[in-house]
Amino acid sequence: MSVVVARAAVPDRSVRLDHLRRLTTPTGLYEHALGTAPRVEHGMCVDDVARALVVVTRVPWPDAGVMTLIRTYLRFVRTAQRRHGALHNRRDAAGAWLDTPTTDDHWGRAVWALGTAAARLPAGPLASDAHRGVSEAMAGRSPHLRATAYAALGAVELLRADPGHAGASRLVRDARDVLPRTGDDALWPWPEPRLTYANAVVPEAMVAVGAVLADEGLLAAGLRLLGWLVAEQTVDGRLSVVPAGGRGPGDARPGFDQQPIEVAAIAEGAATALRFTGDPRWAAVLERCAAWFEGENDTGAPVRDLTTGGGFDGLEREGVNQNQGAESTLAWLACAQLVGAHRAATRS
Repeated sequence: MSVVVARAAVPDRSVRLDHLRRLTTPTGLYEHALGTAPRVEHGMCVDDVARALVVVTRVPWPDAGVMTLIRTYLRFVRTAQRRHGALHNRRDAAGAWLDTPTTDDHWGRAVWALGTAAARLPAGPLASDAHRGVSEAMAGRSPHLRATAYAALGAVELLRADPGHAGASRLVRDARDVLPRTGDDALWPWPEPRLTYANAVVPEAMVAVGAVLADEGLLAAGLRLLGWLVAEQTVDGRLSVVPAGGRGPGDARPGFDQQPIEVAAIAEGAATALRFTGDPRWAAVLERCAAWFEGENDTGAPVRDLTTGGGFDGLEREGVNQNQGAESTLAWLACAQLVGAHRAATRS
């Protein structure tokens, strides 16, 4: 199988960051919202700030407002870092950390975000700080599959800008040893008994790591698993994704409430598969993800708010959860960016 690295695409400049700014303070990003109002009492977390850092560093020709967001999110993640790669996750509105540093899923997302920032930001103090941050974070390892997958994506991003980075190379090789290959059950090849959340990051990491290491077997396994995951969550040509409670073999469908993060993860995986293979079927998956947010889903309701730039917190049987928290907003923004980037590349 030959690997095709697609031409870098330019994200859609029509993506609105209004609601993201509403949730952001000079300290960080509020996790939850009641409607569109930030729920200050629930505080902030690295999980969401890392996602936000990925989104804002993808903005082309950032203006002063976007640069302020980049500085805020980068500072938040860097402040969370501790020795041996571990990070705090939860922080209150006053800026106090509320938990013990670990290498749980937020660590993986932090490596992903810092690696992306180091690779995409123009040379200068911010890119250098992100580079230092990701180098420190990559000293850690996690026992969790998704954390490892996210971290591997960050290492792959860093290797694009710094191919000789020893820490990134070690992390990618270590990730190869723990990422799954092919399940024994053809009907349920997933490496876990149930689909849970952000599932597509696992095959996405398999594709990215397989491509970078020229491991044709891992790359092919990742593409197969990603294809199975998309098919498992597609009904009559539309996405019908895993609900908050997960989904196992034989569970009734559709399930609610469906989570925007699952659609965004599929979009990220499809974009990575498209980048490394050039196969147009992944472009079709990207469009299917965008359509889910626009209302081509099990309820027929849009899962984004064009008037605010926010994303709704879940697709429910009777419509949508009207709250516009950080995770769902960033899920929509990320998907819109990826689809806009592909469309722009196709037009150019």
